[in-house]
Amino acid sequence: MKAKLVIVALLCAMCSSAWAGKIVTDSIESKILGATVKYNVYVPNGFDKTNKLYPVVYLLHGLYGGYNDWAKQGNMQLVADELIGSGEAEEMIVIMPNAGHHDIHNVWNGYFNMPEWNYEDFFFQELIPQAEQKYRGVGDKMHRAIMGLSMGGGGSTVYAQHHPDAFSSCYAMSAWLDQPTIDEKMPHTKFYHTCVSVHENSAVAFVENATDEQVKQLKSVKWLFACGDDDGLMDLSVKIHQAMRSKRVKSELRIKNGVHNWEYWHLALREALPFASRAFAK
Repeated sequence: MKAKLVIVALLCAMCSSAWAGKIVTDSIESKILGATVKYNVYVPNGFDKTNKLYPVVYLLHGLYGGYNDWAKQGNMQLVADELIGSGEAEEMIVIMPNAGHHDIHNVWNGYFNMPEWNYEDFFFQELIPQAEQKYRGVGDKMHRAIMGLSMGGGGSTVYAQHHPDAFSSCYAMSAWLDQPTIDEKMPHTKFYHTCVSVHENSAVAFVENATDEQVKQLKSVKWLFACGDDDGLMDLSVKIHQAMRSKRVKSELRIKNGVHNWEYWHLALREALPFASRAFAK
C-alpha cells in the first residue's frame, strides 16, 4: 500500500511539473512617473522554447500592496499552472505591475492620474506596449483582459471603462469602486490624494452617467464583479451591477461567503482566469 501511495505521489508531481510556468521579475524605467516600476510576469510552461504570441492578463494588487502580492500571497503561479494544465484556462501571460507601497501616506499608491503620479498614463503609454512586446503578447483587445482586487479591482474597472477598446473582459474582486465621502479634515498626505482619485474616477458614477456611445462601448467588454458577503465593499459591487443592468449592459455578479482577505481572492482567481479565457478570441 505504501509503495502504491509513493507511486501516486510521484505521478502527481510529474503531472504538476509538466505544466509548470514561472514568474519573472522585471522593471520599466518610466519617463512619465520619473521612477523605476517593477512588475512580475507569469509565463506558461515552454515560453522560452517557442516564438508563440500569448493573450495577456493584467492582474492588479490592492492598497498597502505591491507587485509581489499575487505571487506570494495569492499563489497565482500554482493557480495558473493548475488551470492551464487542466484546460480550464488558456496559456497566457499574466502581468502584475507595482502601483503602491505599504506606507500609503508617504508613498504614492493608486492606478489613476494624481499630482506627481500619472499612473494611468504610465500604464497605457509605457507598461502595456513595452511589456507586451518583451513577453510576446498578441497585443489587441480580444487577447487582453484586466482584473484585480480591492484598489486593483477598482482600477481594473475604471481602466476598462476608460479604454474599452483595450480589454475583452474585466473581473473585479472586492473592488474599491468609489469613495463617496472625502474627509477634508484628514491630513493631505498621498493617501488623501488616492482617496480623491477614487472619488473622481468613480466607476459607479461612470455607468450611471454614461452616454449612449459610452454604453455601446461598455457592452463590448465582458464584466464580472465578485465580492464576499461580509466585505465592507460589497454594496459597491451590487450597486455597479445594478447600474449596468439599468443601462442594459450585461454583467455578472458573484456574492459568496467571504471577507476582504487572501483566502477569498485566492479562490476568486480560480474563477477569474477561466472567465478571461472564455472572452479571448479563439
